[in-house]
Amino acid sequence: MAAAAAPSGVTERYFTRWYKPDVKGNPCEDHCILQHSNRICVVTLAEAHPLLQKGKSIERISYQISANCSRLQNKVSGKSKRGAQFLTELSPLCRIFCSDGEEYTIYSCIRGRLIEVNENILDSPNLLQAKPSTDGYIAVVLPKFEESKSITQGLLTRKEYEDVLSKRFNSVS
Repeated sequence: MAAAAAPSGVTERYFTRWYKPDVKGNPCEDHCILQHSNRICVVTLAEAHPLLQKGKSIERISYQISANCSRLQNKVSGKSKRGAQFLTELSPLCRIFCSDGEEYTIYSCIRGRLIEVNENILDSPNLLQAKPSTDGYIAVVLPKFEESKSITQGLLTRKEYEDVLSKRFNSVS
């Protein structure tokens, strides 16, 4: 009798992974979008992002995008998510500052309403590196219903992303 497969986690079972490599032309700064069947999308770091690869030490995370815009000020209420900030594909969600002086900006990668940001990573930035697809997520975005099928245009499937990583790795070695 064959051994039973290991039980998959919630993210593997209920979410489809989409990838955006080299966001805004920044090499290796890859983002991952976890899309639930109910259209809700969770923005996370992709496995190959420098923050997860190089053993970097995260000093702090800021949801303050500009003098007049803080993602922490996002207040959502009701069924229609009134008050949610609207995001485009290139809307910055947060900035991550490393102890070596490097700074990374994480972008939405999809259009929709900002439902919530993960305030837990402000106090525990190590969650971002330890559990990027679960407790270390960046934000939750809800695409417009009529756009929910088209938001994945321009994003890569896991297989396509693995091909990109393979080419990237082969060009380095």
